[in-house]
Amino acid sequence: MGTAIDPDNPTITVSGQAEVFPEATRLLAAQGQGAPTLDGFTLTLEEPLGVGVNDEHAVLGQGVVDTGGGFFVPDVAVNGIHLSLAARLEHEGFVRSSTILFDTVFTRTRPSLDLVGTRVWALPNAFHDALTHALGEQAIRTRSDGRAGTLKDAGFILGRVVDASGVPRANVRVVGENNDVTAHIYYPSADFQSATQKLTSETGLFVYVHSGAVPDVFELAVKGEKAYMKRNVGAAPGAALIVTFYPAE
Repeated sequence: MGTAIDPDNPTITVSGQAEVFPEATRLLAAQGQGAPTLDGFTLTLEEPLGVGVNDEHAVLGQGVVDTGGGFFVPDVAVNGIHLSLAARLEHEGFVRSSTILFDTVFTRTRPSLDLVGTRVWALPNAFHDALTHALGEQAIRTRSDGRAGTLKDAGFILGRVVDASGVPRANVRVVGENNDVTAHIYYPSADFQSATQKLTSETGLFVYVHSGAVPDVFELAVKGEKAYMKRNVGAAPGAALIVTFYPAE
């Protein structure tokens, strides 16, 4: 939280840290590799669901990741936020990915304070390849009606379910607004060697495989747990959306 915005000029500042996704860092370390630095990466603030349908007003601001991974983007126009605010990273060697930083589902309104201390996650191609391997090409082709053999080509959502302290939760089930959406949700094993459609592993991760066709917007929810609010998400070919499910305060 930070300074209240000017009602006559509704803009905010968004700041925080850009980092390689934690499970990707762990995977790279297991392969004897360090996490790549993100210095100099362009960071775009956007309404991700608008970007998916090519809304010309969906891009709200832009900045650059500095040495050490920090970023500071002033003058972000909140009038362009309908459902959520996300930060997108796009760079060679990484999946084009957007991390949801603010979701109107929790406040029923646009942000009224600067967003500070946010986290934006980057997905190296090596991690994408591990996720694709875990789910298997056949599952991805099935869910995309044969249009795609990798998660990136299909488009996907990478989600994590955590408790109030931010600790990943195992044995949780995420469901869509209908059975067709739920059928596209998979849970990679902790070693990324396989995946099921049953429950999260100790990583708390789930993957939604998009159809590889036109962008789509829908709701996801943590089954049977009222403390976790339904979230509006979207998916489009060639990109990933990263979302964390945490209990409402």
